[in-house]
Amino acid sequence: MSPVLSELLSELPGWFLFSGIFLPVTLLLLLLIAYFRIKLMEVNEELSQTPDHQHSLNAGSSPYQRKKRT
Repeated sequence: MSPVLSELLSELPGWFLFSGIFLPVTLLLLLLIAYFRIKLMEVNEELSQTPDHQHSLNAGSSPYQRKKRT
């Protein structure tokens, strides 16, 4: 480790590392997980309300599905 980084880490208190860096990053990641979980539940709800024959027609016409079959 460089002497500057070593000196910085020795002077930095542990509570600052925890409350200033670790905790906000962890909370942000948990917030993103919750947001995407809610969005996924909304999409699943919308898909369950649409008729199934529309899904099969749309799935068969996508270029990805055609490439996947060959």
